[in-house]
Amino acid sequence: IVIRPLPGLPVVKDLVVDMNQFYDQYDKIQPFLINNQPAPPKERLQSPEEREHLNGLYECILCACCSTSCPSFWWNPDKFLGPSALLNAYRFIIDSRDTATAERLARLDDPFSLFRCKGIMNCVSVCPKGLNPTKAIGHIRNMLLDQAG
Repeated sequence: IVIRPLPGLPVVKDLVVDMNQFYDQYDKIQPFLINNQPAPPKERLQSPEEREHLNGLYECILCACCSTSCPSFWWNPDKFLGPSALLNAYRFIIDSRDTATAERLARLDDPFSLFRCKGIMNCVSVCPKGLNPTKAIGHIRNMLLDQAG
């Protein structure tokens, strides 16, 4: 067995890597619900059907395995958001309680943030939770194409 630090991130010492770049990209997607409507008395409700759409998205544990296995993230770590951030972005884009879908999509509509994904699917094969960031990235691309008309 060979154990190495996560590739594509600066090594601090031994197996410890500097995760700042990974978390900076994650922060760019605004990983929280945005809802400009008045707050309800208790909580923002979601039907079981609406909640079911989020299965396979919210389980991400931010381990960075997917992003650090992605050649596009290695080549453009400051521009390409990476599979983890984009999976989480899709989670908020399709959340029925979030009202900022258009703004979220607009932030991803540039040559680097989303479109550097080449569909290699390394992210899928290394995810310890069995998630599929490539599928989420494809859905975001389709949403942007539909929006463009």
